[in-house]
Amino acid sequence: MADLALRGIHKQFGSTRVLHEIDIHLQDGEFLVLVGPSGCGKSTLMNLIAGLEEPSGGQIVLGGQDITATGPADRNISMVFQSYALYPNMTVAANIAFPLEMRGVPPAEREKTVREVAALLQIDHLLQRRPRQLSGGQRQRVAIGRALARHPQLFLFDEPLSNLDAKLRVDMRAEIKRLHMRTGVTTIYVTHDQVEAMTLGSRIAVLDAGRIQQLATPLEIYTRPANRFVAEFIGSPSINFFDVTREAGGALRLADETVMGHLAEGPTGPLVVGVRPEDLALGETGQLAGRVALVEPTGPETYALVDIGGREITVRMGGLPNVAPGAQVRVQVPPHSLHVFSADGATRLN
Repeated sequence: MADLALRGIHKQFGSTRVLHEIDIHLQDGEFLVLVGPSGCGKSTLMNLIAGLEEPSGGQIVLGGQDITATGPADRNISMVFQSYALYPNMTVAANIAFPLEMRGVPPAEREKTVREVAALLQIDHLLQRRPRQLSGGQRQRVAIGRALARHPQLFLFDEPLSNLDAKLRVDMRAEIKRLHMRTGVTTIYVTHDQVEAMTLGSRIAVLDAGRIQQLATPLEIYTRPANRFVAEFIGSPSINFFDVTREAGGALRLADETVMGHLAEGPTGPLVVGVRPEDLALGETGQLAGRVALVEPTGPETYALVDIGGREITVRMGGLPNVAPGAQVRVQVPPHSLHVFSADGATRLN
């Protein structure tokens, strides 16, 4: 186990720069999740850390050792891929033991490690099977077991659950979290699934266009997003946005003259306000008047899409409230729930 420092990492392919000056320091045992839209650079960054790509500049330091120019086989890093990458002609035991065999570990020690890893992942009853005889979740456990057997300083997970069905993803997500709690290995996890990011990471790095938009704990990312992109990317259903004008006295006024809140300090003129769906409430009183356009019950929650002046916002409510399409409603916006950004969305103002 070890800490990891990325210092000024950038990457170009020809004249196209895909990563810009990435600076991250992970303490020993941290679990960092990299999230962002397709093409944001998260997989490229993972490949640079693994040694599968060379950075155009910057430094990668693992456990106090500069590994920027070190080959992937010599980095003591284990990577788990989306595709499992198991050897189909080998048994589960042989798949787990393979990296140890390549490093010249004696047979008796290999067998002991395989047994320990299989017991940890609860796949000891599968050791003599081949990958084609396993379910998707079992194959992923074997892939994790093979990575774990190396006793790496760093774990890299590249969207490992994206090929699994919804229920199995939830189960495997919990298993990965338990595994990290037991082993304490420093981990970086790439995903496009924000639920995985929020539940797994001790910190989250949100990337867009090759830049880190925010690096913080899941709670801070959610409750105090640094800019409009982070606010919109993290959260499901997505945050609601309103175009407002801040007046000299601090009132935040919509185009129809409705005052939806106040900002004590900040520039006057156009701004953007975000409000998460769960912070809104339907009732007989409230700042915003609208009409329920659609109701989406999920069982534990209900989403109401409310048309306000020609645009729809989402209100998230617990349970199965008595609300129907076509109903005229008022939406309450609590003053503490406002996320206020500059007009271009680049800067948080409150």
